[in-house]
Amino acid sequence: MNQGFEGFDRITLTGVEALGYHGVLPSERENGQPFIVDVVLHAEIRQAGRTDDLDHTVDYSEVADTIVAAITGQPLNLIEALAQRIAESIFALESATRTNVSVVEVTVHKPQAPINVPFSDVSVTIVRVR
Repeated sequence: MNQGFEGFDRITLTGVEALGYHGVLPSERENGQPFIVDVVLHAEIRQAGRTDDLDHTVDYSEVADTIVAAITGQPLNLIEALAQRIAESIFALESATRTNVSVVEVTVHKPQAPINVPFSDVSVTIVRVR
């Protein structure tokens, strides 16, 4: 996730975690499990660098709250769908619109996925362009 799009700056949030109830198995819906999300926002934030003004950048606290709301929201079957929900929610934020966030990369980690062999993580990464 460290490659940028030509001409854009990046804001990265790593390791936003919340308990969600996503999955296809009944036990996942009943018991829940942690989901961890990383996002990279590609935006034009030069003016924020020049002015030192929050109004000229993306409010990453608001982005983190949006990610947690998506994780804790209505259960979904797939982490692919959760990643899509997160991307769409970020694009809808006023600060993302104001600062022209044009690309969002979302990685959803499901470290306790019901996999029958030893593993450390399973994740899905999507890239969405506005």
